[in-house]
Amino acid sequence: MQSPRDPYLARLRWLTWTFVLLFVLWQFLPLVQHWLIGMTAEPRPVTARGDLAADEQATIAIFERASPSVVFITTRQRVVDLWTRNVFSVPRGTGSGFVWDDLGHIVTNHHVIAGASEALVRLNDGRSYRAVLVGSSPAHDLAVLRIDVKFDRPPPVPIGTSHDLKVGQKVFAIGNPFGLDYTLTGGLVSALDRSLTEENGARIEHLIQTDAAINPGNSGGPLLDSAGRLIGINTAIYSPSGAYAGIGFAVPVDTVNRVVPELIARGRYIRPSLGIRSDQRLSRLVTEQLEVPGVLVLEVTPGSPAEQAGLRGTRIGPNGELVPGDILLALDDRPLDSIDTLQSRLSDYRLGDRVRLTLWRNGEVHEVEVVLDQDGG
Repeated sequence: MQSPRDPYLARLRWLTWTFVLLFVLWQFLPLVQHWLIGMTAEPRPVTARGDLAADEQATIAIFERASPSVVFITTRQRVVDLWTRNVFSVPRGTGSGFVWDDLGHIVTNHHVIAGASEALVRLNDGRSYRAVLVGSSPAHDLAVLRIDVKFDRPPPVPIGTSHDLKVGQKVFAIGNPFGLDYTLTGGLVSALDRSLTEENGARIEHLIQTDAAINPGNSGGPLLDSAGRLIGINTAIYSPSGAYAGIGFAVPVDTVNRVVPELIARGRYIRPSLGIRSDQRLSRLVTEQLEVPGVLVLEVTPGSPAEQAGLRGTRIGPNGELVPGDILLALDDRPLDSIDTLQSRLSDYRLGDRVRLTLWRNGEVHEVEVVLDQDGG
């Protein structure tokens, strides 16, 4: 005799197997779908993009025009094994540079080649040349190399101006950060007329501050404006970590265009001089006591432009008191508040330029003209 509960057991078994079957199908359904789709899969149709935006086209054009003129620089240093007396050449560093003229001159940063025994310049097309150092100026962090390119010389970078730059202008940096060839970054002019003191104590003035990404290896590369003209040379970054942190600096092209021809012609940059001697501490002490902000002339070099202009130095009076000499107040109407400022102002001129000095003498303000000469008269 069949148990009355058998129909319930049969129904329970049916429900259990149905659940198991559905669970198995659910687990294997993706595989089945993948297999079925894979039998008929084809590439998806490409959506038409349309023309590039005008600013994108302009950026691409800037890079395509300028990148052939940018070079990758690797340096090496010779070291001597003290035990064997053998001389080895070891890698020292990398950097960037750019073609200055049709004579094979390459401009880069001084710190890129400082301490190196040899430098290798690689062009955009892959050709490499050993470079000769023409000259450098640590005070401006600029250096000039020369390579001998027999044919198909890369074009020089077009030169712009930096005195008329405005904060907010678009700028573009090309270089070789971390050895990654020909990288383009963009940003804005963040600030102007910045100063920076390097590890060797050299103080660089009038720098352009930018937020265009500049990393190790970018040093010496060009900073371009939206017209593709050179407006600066990437020289340093401010970063606690050593990598890009949003603040980069570039030597302005007006400085480059003044210093580089001197390096090519003379092998070094000769800073124009008035021919005076001063002392920062004594100058500050006297000017604060007299309440006359400026630079105290401590001594006038014989035969110098300052002597020819009639400038007077500081002397000791008959009773042993200090008799202040002239206090320089301004150079071409630009105020002077320290010796560093005076040196920075003089760097904006060339030998033989005529400048106007405003000075304080015995309670009266005078103006004199001075023709700049090299340091030492």
